[in-house]
Amino acid sequence: MIVILHPDLDENSEAFKQAWDFLTNRPNIQIKKHIVKGQHQKLTELYLIGDTKQLNQEVIEGLSAVDRVVRISDACHILGRHKDDQRVVGFDYNGIHFDQDNLHIFAGLCAVDNREHVEIMMRLLKENGQSCTRMGAYKPRTNPYSFQGHGKACLPYVFELAGKYDIKIVAMEITHESHIDEINECLEQTGNPTGVMLQVGTRNTQNFELLKAIGRQSEFPVLLKRGFGITLNESLNAAEYLASEGNSNVIFCLRGMKTSFASPHRNMVDFTHVPVIKRLTRMPVCIDPSHSVGSREASPDGILDVFHATAQGVIAGANMILADFHPAPSKALVDGPQALRIEELPYFLEDIQIAREAYEKRCRLVSRTT
Repeated sequence: MIVILHPDLDENSEAFKQAWDFLTNRPNIQIKKHIVKGQHQKLTELYLIGDTKQLNQEVIEGLSAVDRVVRISDACHILGRHKDDQRVVGFDYNGIHFDQDNLHIFAGLCAVDNREHVEIMMRLLKENGQSCTRMGAYKPRTNPYSFQGHGKACLPYVFELAGKYDIKIVAMEITHESHIDEINECLEQTGNPTGVMLQVGTRNTQNFELLKAIGRQSEFPVLLKRGFGITLNESLNAAEYLASEGNSNVIFCLRGMKTSFASPHRNMVDFTHVPVIKRLTRMPVCIDPSHSVGSREASPDGILDVFHATAQGVIAGANMILADFHPAPSKALVDGPQALRIEELPYFLEDIQIAREAYEKRCRLVSRTT
C-alpha cells in the first residue's frame, strides 16, 4: 500500500505527525518514506510493507495529511504502475527533466582513453546542441587482462571538460560502491562543473549489495541496464532494489539479450520492450543500440544496422539513447568496432529526429481515434 500525502506538506506539521503516528502504530507494518521532487512540487510517499490487508483504506484516506491511497498488487511497489495510480512520472536532475514523454541522447566514449579524445567528443556535442554524454571510467571486462578503465585518474579532466563545454550530465558506469565516493569527491574538488548519472552495467544487474549501496544515495540518478541473461521481470526487480533503498530516480536501459539466436548482431535487440516497460513501470526507458548491434555493418539501403536499431527504439517511444562514438575507433581501448565516427554524429541526430517525429505522429493518430 502506498500512502501519498498532500503536495509540499511540512513534516513538522500536526497533520503529518498525526498520520505518521497512526501508521507507525499499525501492527505488522513497516513504513518506508520516499520524497519525490517533481517539476513544480514535492510529494511525500509512505510505502506500507507487511500485512496491509488489515488496513482500512477509507480510514487512512480520512487523515488530514493524506491525499490518496494506492493499493499495490505486484512486486514493483515503488517503480510500478498500479490501479488508480496518479503518482509523478519522471524526475529533474541538474537542469534536465527525464520522463516517459521526452527524449535525451547520451553519445560519447564507451571508455575514456585520453584527455584529447574526451575534449574532441565534448566539443562536438556542444556544437551539435547536446548537453549529455557517456564516458566510461570504470570498465568491467569479461577477460581479466583487458583494459579495465582509468578509474578515478581520469575523473578530473572528464568533469572539467564537461563543465567547459556545458555538458550537464555524464553517464558513467560504476562497479563498486567506493566509486560513488570517488565521483562525489572529484566533483567537489573540480567545483561541481557537471552532473553524473550512475550506470549499473548488465553484469551487475543482480549485484544486490551494489544496488542497495547505489539506492541509499540520493545525489545521483541511476541508469540500470537490463541483465543480459535474465528475465525482464528479474531486471525490473533489480530496479526496485534501488528504489526500495530510497532512490527512485531510475532509468531502465534495454541493451539486448545474450542468446545464440542474436547472430550476426552482438545481442538480440529487445527494443520492442520499450512500451512494455513504460506500461508496467513509471521509469523512463533508455536503449543502447551500440551494445545491442555491436558492429558497423550496413544493409543494402546504406543505413548502418545500429541506426536501424536506434530508429526502432525511438519509434517505439524510447526516452533516452546511449550510443558509442569515438574520434578514432581503430584506436579505441574498448568496443572500437562498434563505435560510430564523430563525423557521423549530425547524421545520427537527424535520423533520430525523423524517427521521433514518426513516434509523435503515431501518438497524435491514436489520440484522434480513442
